Amino acid sequence: MRRIVAGIGGLSLAVVLSQFPEYAQQYTQRLGGAVDELRVITEDFDRAAAAGGLDRPTALARYNASNDDFLAGRGTSMTATFQRYDNLSATLARIEGAGAVERLQSLPAYLDTDIGQRTLENYRPAVPVTMEGILYAGGGFILGYLMLSGLWRFASMPFRRRYPAYR
Repeated sequence: MRRIVAGIGGLSLAVVLSQFPEYAQQYTQRLGGAVDELRVITEDFDRAAAAGGLDRPTALARYNASNDDFLAGRGTSMTATFQRYDNLSATLARIEGAGAVERLQSLPAYLDTDIGQRTLENYRPAVPVTMEGILYAGGGFILGYLMLSGLWRFASMPFRRRYPAYR
């Protein structure tokens, strides 16, 4: 019975972990799309500033120094947009340069809650046909099997027969 329960646990965790590479791929695609859109906004702002003979910091300073609340607000908004672009670009570079295990270990640190949440909302499970997916599934099976097997043994300890010690 212990092996059946442990096997079910192993298969369950294998299915769950085998989905990580697909989720990571879908997250990376969404992150790349966000970076691409922010790049367009950033380049457009820089072009407009250059056409006016300004660089980005000078143009932002003019927005922020304005007495017009709308323009000052736009300056603050654009500053936040540039910071988000820089952060997401750096995150994308780290994810694309990470190995399979490193991506699993550090994905929570990379997750932008908005992009991560939208990825989960639209996530579609996939059959793991890549070596990475198969390795995650195998690791998940072994981990799940060992965890439930150990839990089963621990929980059944009080009910085991005790054999007398022969001298």
